Amino acid sequence: MKRGLVVKRILIVDDAATVRMYHRGILESAGYTVDEALNGIEALEKALETPFDLLLVDINMPRLDGFGFLKELRRQPMPQPPAIMVSTEAEARDEVAAYRAGASCYLLKPVRPSQLLAHARLMLGEANK
Repeated sequence: MKRGLVVKRILIVDDAATVRMYHRGILESAGYTVDEALNGIEALEKALETPFDLLLVDINMPRLDGFGFLKELRRQPMPQPPAIMVSTEAEARDEVAAYRAGASCYLLKPVRPSQLLAHARLMLGEANK
């Protein structure tokens, strides 16, 4: 790590281990620090405990889905990181629901590495990297 360089922290929220591993590999190779949560409950606990710079959130998860997680997090009196909703749900109503829940961006799985990094950098204010 270069002196004075702040490494951005990203939380991946997805119940599928293969998806988490895929996204983690892409983001870590770009120099980001990554943490993971298996569902919205675990993600909420982590986000309330430690601040993240970006959230990468699936919709369909057990216990608390991505919509519920974002709605609950957005109610909290704390700095709010941008959130990229990444899902297999391709209906327009799902995208609308994601934005209503508090998503900043909506991507369809599978996400190409270049697409994920471009959106992550944009959300993190690093679009020129």
